[in-house]
Amino acid sequence: MSAIDEGIVREYFEQNGFLVRQPRKYQVQARRKTGDEEVDLVVFNPAWQRGARKPGFFLFSNELPYVRQAVVAVKGWHTGVFTPTMLKSSPEIFGFLEEKVLKDAAHFFPTDAGGEAPGAFTKILVLPSLPTAEPFRSQSVELLKERGVDAIISFRAMLLDLLDKVEVNQNYTKSDTLQVMRILKNYDLLKDAQLDLLSERTAARRGRGSAE
Repeated sequence: MSAIDEGIVREYFEQNGFLVRQPRKYQVQARRKTGDEEVDLVVFNPAWQRGARKPGFFLFSNELPYVRQAVVAVKGWHTGVFTPTMLKSSPEIFGFLEEKVLKDAAHFFPTDAGGEAPGAFTKILVLPSLPTAEPFRSQSVELLKERGVDAIISFRAMLLDLLDKVEVNQNYTKSDTLQVMRILKNYDLLKDAQLDLLSERTAARRGRGSAE
């Protein structure tokens, strides 16, 4: 995973009010990841309201207020689609869901009042895309849920949300990601993000309806 993939995810959560922590600063390549290396980002929502419902499986910005805290695994395999076949043949996708990993991840979150253990956290997988055709889309969703994934976010949805928030008259000198988006948007090199985002949400609703 490249730094830019993780940077996009970080910007997405920060732009939606989350506090974001990166557990490690190095990339694991020549060996299998240890438990504490499986999680790419840890996010916490200070505006979360106690008693809120659980977020939906397909996470868009309107669902994020229902996420209190989460561990995030980023799979920036941008040339691939997470089909049922890929999910079954790529166990490394689910490495962040192992019991030891989740136990270690709990230490990243604040304790509740009175020093109690931190509450449950959402397990989020960031991926390029799922199949658009049925039954493969529904099968992919079911496989992800069966393995313990609580929610997914596509890079497309994140990028469209960020593009919608970026203003061309702002100079984002503290964020290379947002600054590049601003420049592309300023020169009309990007399509209307709102129309694309509507299309993405419609597809997600169809997939959710088929999976239920």
